Amino acid sequence: MRIIAGTLKGRVIRTVQDLSVRPATGRVRETLFNMLIHRMDFDGLKVLDLFAGSGSLGFEALSHGAAHVTFVEHDPSALRYLEENAQTLGCSESVEIVAMDVAQFMGEARSSFGLVFADPPYTYPETRSIPDELFANKYISPNGYLLIEHSASLRFEDTSHYSVGPEKKFGRTLVTFFQHRREDP
Repeated sequence: MRIIAGTLKGRVIRTVQDLSVRPATGRVRETLFNMLIHRMDFDGLKVLDLFAGSGSLGFEALSHGAAHVTFVEHDPSALRYLEENAQTLGCSESVEIVAMDVAQFMGEARSSFGLVFADPPYTYPETRSIPDELFANKYISPNGYLLIEHSASLRFEDTSHYSVGPEKKFGRTLVTFFQHRREDP
């Protein structure tokens, strides 16, 4: 797998070879980052990559100019690849790799992030509660975005904390964007 754009374009990201990790494909990453660059400035951005796996989304954000990425992953094999990828790409100083279950991580006090990626397994029972948890606990900065990659059968609706949309479908996968709810003028 290769980084698709930015300063690290073309560099290889290694990943677990079994199906325990479902990395975002090049097509998905290219589409998402094309959508994001029209919505936000990556320069100096703090990014959180939950269920990080190989770290493809977080490393792509670094390549686009993000200042720092926090990767959260609990699988030992995936953690080894995250460490290796950070070293190989020469960005170890710009990343924090947290070896922890995502639910445990979200239960601890952390700073806010301008961009949060969440790519839980399709069978993860708490996917629906991820946006509520992140927005209610102020993990998303005021102009920030949360992107969740999930099964197309799962749909989200606006709440008092966040607005949903756009959504982008890739076969049986849907990526949903979330941002802070804006008050109507």
